[in-house]
Amino acid sequence: MKIKGIEVLLACFLYTQLSAQAPKQQGFKVIPLGVLGGLDESNLSSYLVGAQGADAFICLDAGTIHAGLMKASQNKLFKENDPALIQQQNIKAYFISHGHLDHLAGLVLNAPNDISKPVYALPSVIDVLKNNYFTWKGWANFANEGDKPALGKYQYQYLNTEQEIEVPQTGLKVTSYSLSHVNPYESTAFLVNNNKEYLLYFGDTGADTVERSNKLLNVWTKIAPLIKSKQLKAIFIEVSFDNSLPDKSLFGHLNPRLLMQEMDKLYSIAGNNLKEVAIAVTHIKPCSNCTQNIKQQIEAGNHLGLKIIYPTQGALINLN
Repeated sequence: MKIKGIEVLLACFLYTQLSAQAPKQQGFKVIPLGVLGGLDESNLSSYLVGAQGADAFICLDAGTIHAGLMKASQNKLFKENDPALIQQQNIKAYFISHGHLDHLAGLVLNAPNDISKPVYALPSVIDVLKNNYFTWKGWANFANEGDKPALGKYQYQYLNTEQEIEVPQTGLKVTSYSLSHVNPYESTAFLVNNNKEYLLYFGDTGADTVERSNKLLNVWTKIAPLIKSKQLKAIFIEVSFDNSLPDKSLFGHLNPRLLMQEMDKLYSIAGNNLKEVAIAVTHIKPCSNCTQNIKQQIEAGNHLGLKIIYPTQGALINLN
């Protein structure tokens, strides 16, 4: 009996050691819960990002939650088929880029059915959540700060720009970068790290030339080494309007012409490996023929031969 006991202990020890040494799964799986910039409230900016082989996700922006989870469930992307259970079990944290309603309405509306978890954002964005959305006059305060009583279901986590943080239960790390969305209004880009492979997600942003800032240039400079080393797998970036709108009427957004200007800047820093990075176009607005025009204008302006993709609500994107 003693020998058997020793054998069991030895087997457990070896299993633990092998598990600890097993390589982590690289790459990402992305489930868009919403991809548009309005008017359809059932399909607004929201992206689940997880490591390949995992069922734990962070939610980058949260304009739409329930309707997107319904679509993803219909596409058999989760073991569960109840959107409320998926939200509770599979979404481990929220990252909110800025305080505009089309990027956080799903978080607010679905809070009653959610469970305790962190909400990460820059201090200026948390101020908007605290003062304008999670209040007892407007809804209910499901957060841990602000109007009393603070129910504490969501815990505000204040981000420092350009400082990487670990997200519990996900195996992911995230670095935030400040963006200009009608200067000086602040938005955020999130750089997600899974075992030294990366995905870059932009909240709403204007071009540096229009915003009179260098915030995009700062991001390009910081991520260029990741492109050169082939560690960056995708850039999710907004193109809200087609080229017919004058720059003064963009209100902190990009169009195809400005996107390609910014890609030219990035290419000049990062080089030819940019062609291997998926450029996912997000946040198209519901202007007349905008989707068709934007796609045509991006194709016409894509002289670099970049790999352009267009996320679809509820459709899995694998990035390896």
